[in-house]
Amino acid sequence: MTDATSNLAQSGEAQFGDYIALLKPRVMSLVVFTAMAGLLVAPVHVHPLLAFASILFIAIGGGASGALNMWWDADIDRVMKRTRNRPIPSGRVTADEALAVGLALSGLSVMMLGLASNWLAAGLLAFTIFFYAVIYTMWLKRSTPQNIVIGGAAGAFPPMIGWAVATGGVSVESVLMFMLIFMWTPPHFWALALFMKSDYKDAGVPMLTVTHGRKATRAHILVYTVLLVPFALALGVTSIGGPVYMGTALLLNALFLKGAWDIWRRDEAQAEADGYATEKSVFKLSLAYLFLHFLALMVQNLVPGFGWELLA
Repeated sequence: MTDATSNLAQSGEAQFGDYIALLKPRVMSLVVFTAMAGLLVAPVHVHPLLAFASILFIAIGGGASGALNMWWDADIDRVMKRTRNRPIPSGRVTADEALAVGLALSGLSVMMLGLASNWLAAGLLAFTIFFYAVIYTMWLKRSTPQNIVIGGAAGAFPPMIGWAVATGGVSVESVLMFMLIFMWTPPHFWALALFMKSDYKDAGVPMLTVTHGRKATRAHILVYTVLLVPFALALGVTSIGGPVYMGTALLLNALFLKGAWDIWRRDEAQAEADGYATEKSVFKLSLAYLFLHFLALMVQNLVPGFGWELLA
């Protein structure tokens, strides 16, 4: 590190990496991956340059949502251990700068996606940004323990947007991809909340673990995992399904169901005794669960000879 760079870091002034962090790059990577899956498995070929541009603008839109979320949530981010080092609470980026970045990138991403592909895809992206920034962040997150359930829709739209880029429409396949993420979100985040309860309580966020307790949260994880399974398997019998996807889905859903069952059976004494090992394991599994479902969809549709004829 040069002396100039060191002095800049010590002064607390924003650097390029701070603005990247403002866009929640880890969340953006999930947006990119699932949107790309939706685009690539669609039955309509998209020129590679157009596909790249569309995914880029979807990613920018996802980043814009993250910046707006950090702008609004700066007060609770300062309280939570998990978020106190984010750019705004740490003082590296001002709230006004975050708002300006979020609004500018929102407008840019929607307009450019509309010009590059079609206005249905752009409209879905605009609604996704609005839903995450306004419906979830400004309203649901601080008002109801169902914040994750309803707010999960924001993270579920990217594959539907990718599909719309390719086809110009919405179909059963894109709706089921949406539902896969939508129903996955609650057990994924509640598993995290079980071993992060104090953070949400200290910040005054009405997470289910805070409002209804961990026992109720464990039951909710099991119920939502059971409800998730039919949507995951239903994708296997659509035009984009096949033996590769179905085999992957059967294995992953069996493992996820077992994990949810194990969480439900445990009490707090057991969880505290082993440092919430099961809950942390299921949370990690939930990350692999979503990634592998969409990876299997892409393999199923992009690699020749992996259709149902494999079983003939």
